[in-house]
Amino acid sequence: MPFIHWLNTNYSEQGPVKYIAFTLEAIAATTLFLLMLLTCADVTGRYFFSNAIDGTTELTELAIAIMIFSVLPVITWRGGHVVVDILDHYINSKIIQVLSLLAAFLISTSLYFLGSRSFELAARSLRREETTEYLELPVGYIVQYIATMSWITAALMITYGVYLLLRKPISEPLINE
Repeated sequence: MPFIHWLNTNYSEQGPVKYIAFTLEAIAATTLFLLMLLTCADVTGRYFFSNAIDGTTELTELAIAIMIFSVLPVITWRGGHVVVDILDHYINSKIIQVLSLLAAFLISTSLYFLGSRSFELAARSLRREETTEYLELPVGYIVQYIATMSWITAALMITYGVYLLLRKPISEPLINE
C-alpha cells in the first residue's frame, strides 16, 4: 500500500495538518522506540555486565519531554483530552458550549504563559551555558522546544474552542430548565 493511501486512510485531518500530525506522531513514536531500546540496553548492562549506561536518566527525562510535547498539539487538535461529562445530559447545550469555550480559553491562556516563561528560562539557560549533569547536553534547546510546542498547542486549543462554539449543539438535556 502506498504511503499516501495509508496516510489518507489513517488520518482524518485535511491538507498540511495531516502531514504535521503524522510528523509529530512519528517523532513521538521514534522517541518512544529509542527510549525502549535505551532502557533494555541499560537493564541488560546493569544485570548481566554490572555496568549501566551513563546518562540514562537524563536521556529518559529528555525523551519524555520530547514525546509529551510533540503529541500535545495533535491531541489538542483532535479534541482527545480527558473530558468529564457527567452533567452534560442535565445542562442546557448552550451552557455546555459556553463552558467548553471558557475551558479552551483558560487552557490556551495557561499554555501561552507556560510557553512564554519557558522561553525566558531557555534564553537564560543558553546565556549561562547550562548543561545536564552527566552528558553535558545544553538544557536551553529542550526548554525552547517545550516553549514552542506550548505556544502551538495554545493556538490549537483556541482553534478547537472556536470549533466547539460553531459546531452543531449536542443532544438536548434530559431535564429542561
